[in-house]
Amino acid sequence: MTVMESYVERPPLPGLAGVVRTVWIQRTGEAAYVQRHLPTGGVEIHFPIGGHPQLVGPLTGPEIEVIPAHTTIVGVRFQPGTPPLLPTVLDDLVDQRLGLAELGGGSVDRLVEVMARAGTPERALMVLQTHLLLEFRSAVRVDPLVVEAVKALMPWHPVDIDSLATHLALSASQLRRRCLHAVGVSSKVLQRTLRFQGFLALAQAGAMATGRRGADGMAGLAVDVGYADQAHLSRECLRLTGLTPRQLLGGDIDRCACGHEHSASYKPFLATRSRPPLRV
Repeated sequence: MTVMESYVERPPLPGLAGVVRTVWIQRTGEAAYVQRHLPTGGVEIHFPIGGHPQLVGPLTGPEIEVIPAHTTIVGVRFQPGTPPLLPTVLDDLVDQRLGLAELGGGSVDRLVEVMARAGTPERALMVLQTHLLLEFRSAVRVDPLVVEAVKALMPWHPVDIDSLATHLALSASQLRRRCLHAVGVSSKVLQRTLRFQGFLALAQAGAMATGRRGADGMAGLAVDVGYADQAHLSRECLRLTGLTPRQLLGGDIDRCACGHEHSASYKPFLATRSRPPLRV
């Protein structure tokens, strides 16, 4: 029986919804699969069934991974500023991929054993989420001001960084430092990353432009999400992904070239579009 390559995202357990953006199961088929990981603002856990789990730190550019044939991976993508329990600040992990055992010790070894006995990828993903749920309930603490900053930096209502710092009763340097520790990147870099994620969310959802004169298609989505124009979007896309928007999306604006289903990740992201703008 031929194994088909697949990638299926789904919402996290309700108890993780505030800290986890999405979870997924990825299977490779008869051949290795070249995966292009993009910056999302958050960290990720990649857990190959029968293999060694890895933590992917905050990315500032594309990471190309060749996943071997006949591999099944369960994964968790965290919201910016809500990482799992780690022995270091996140700016030490930027653009790095580390073995989770190096960061978590014996508890990770026990988790690997339980995951291996789960029987199916779906059960393994449930085991991983249950482990994270207990971890967040017992130990993990997030910086509430960084959480508020992340909400304000979502792309739908652009905000000036200095104004945001004032709103949070912080200096600009204090906000930057707290974002570096809790997110891994500065508030400005996070804003640029979330803006591009907003564009991908609109494109993946097949969203229409606002209908403004001269603002149709990709150019319209670029303006809707906060770019000055389509050229601005193209420059940022090259910087963050190594590809042009049309290369990344397969020549269209209603799907990504990989053909995977990402709605579980992007629908909650798009839901933040209705939030009122920050008042400063």
